[in-house]
Amino acid sequence: MRPSISYLQAQFHRLRARRGAKKAIIAVAASMLTAAWHMLRDGTEWHDLGAAHFDRADAAKTANRLIRRLQQIGYVVQATPA
Repeated sequence: MRPSISYLQAQFHRLRARRGAKKAIIAVAASMLTAAWHMLRDGTEWHDLGAAHFDRADAAKTANRLIRRLQQIGYVVQATPA
């Protein structure tokens, strides 16, 4: 079974936006090395958290980031929780 890389792709894109591509590549590589170490130490398999993991981790933080981004490009935003 080939593991999905959607979590790692999401991590890369999230970090690239803030830190740049080179630093994001190093951060993702460090995450992969850490995951490999844990898998070898514990004898476990890779479990992909999914691309939406970072959005689920802190929904309010994600909402604020998206609102700020919309305001930066000229939209007036009024957020109402569902």
